[in-house]
Amino acid sequence: MSNLSASEDANAIVVCPDGPILVRGDFEIVSTTGEPLPRTRRTVALCRCGASTIKPYCDGTHKLINFRTEFPADPEKALPDR
Repeated sequence: MSNLSASEDANAIVVCPDGPILVRGDFEIVSTTGEPLPRTRRTVALCRCGASTIKPYCDGTHKLINFRTEFPADPEKALPDR
């Protein structure tokens, strides 16, 4: 039996406003060629701004470049045509 609480044991993806994507849990990150990328933490921050020097991981550069995310005024317009 695990000593982790239910919230610590769950996998989750959290999109931070104006920041990275946090990925928590048991998962594998792979390169575009399918090679596993090193991961030493249970929670990692993935770059969304494109300016990180340690891609795919976030290095905090989004703060320096004033990266901002915007939500569509009409969420229905953001959905792809089906």
